[in-house]
Amino acid sequence: MKKTTIAMAMAGLFLISMPGWAEDGAKAAAELGLVTTTGNTETQTLRGKLGVTHQHGKWQNSSNFESLKTSDQNATTAEKYLLDGKSEYRFSEHNYAFATLQYEDDRFSGYDYRIQGSAGYGRRLLHHGTVTLDAETGPGARSSKLSANGTENELTWRLAGLLAWDVSKTAKFTENLSADFGQDASIVKSVTALQAQVAGSLAMKLTYTVKYTSDVPVGIKKTDTESAVTLVYGF
Repeated sequence: MKKTTIAMAMAGLFLISMPGWAEDGAKAAAELGLVTTTGNTETQTLRGKLGVTHQHGKWQNSSNFESLKTSDQNATTAEKYLLDGKSEYRFSEHNYAFATLQYEDDRFSGYDYRIQGSAGYGRRLLHHGTVTLDAETGPGARSSKLSANGTENELTWRLAGLLAWDVSKTAKFTENLSADFGQDASIVKSVTALQAQVAGSLAMKLTYTVKYTSDVPVGIKKTDTESAVTLVYGF
């Protein structure tokens, strides 16, 4: 059942990001971060991300894959995978329709996996010089497979905002805030990032992520935070 669900999610992500992929204009970026400590504490954290964005006429499509794994000398202490896709269709300069689909597998969250999707309306609220601000809203649905058996299916409503600021020709700041309100649980996520070009297509990226889930299984914390320093290669 789980493998079937994963396959359906991956197929959906591919479908919503299909238009125009055969044409030129795709941009990709790969991120990699590795932190190793020795001495009194021996741990190793590996964080990776691969993202592809494509602009084709009025369509903009993006897909991302993220992974994080932390282990010490005894066992794995954190492991999660995230796959998401988004498609936008702009019907005017500042207005667009969007559709998203996301699959998340966090081995230490109390869930085997979560799949959620949404669709709705987006608008560019601000475009002043080097600063832009987009806002989105729309209905969605979420399916969560509990590690202790059982599945939660619920309708959701999404609110999201993306602030982007080109600090300089070689540096960019972004704040991506989203909230998916559901009947069983609401999930709020903030991703703050600063990326600066190092040389050519290579850049360094600082990211701070906060995720809050209003209702979680017993023994699981409601708030997760993640700080990351990664190297980014664009191609």
